[in-house]
Amino acid sequence: MQSLSEDEKRQVLGTILADQLSALHDAVSDLPEVKKQLDRLEEQVGIVKDDVKVVKAAITSLSDQINTQERQIAELKAF
Repeated sequence: MQSLSEDEKRQVLGTILADQLSALHDAVSDLPEVKKQLDRLEEQVGIVKDDVKVVKAAITSLSDQINTQERQIAELKAF
């Protein structure tokens, strides 16, 4: 078996490092787009959160009105 010279070892390591750096670059290059998507998602979740608050308030108001009307109907029936 023939062993590699120091230059050959450096070339092999250089190739390995270049491949790893390329893979790392590919993985990191998507981060700005992912950040934009997360920012948009965060904005949309905020809008949905606000909408849910409005819906909860409307349901609470309607529930109160129904309870009042049911009470009034029961009082009228008792007349």
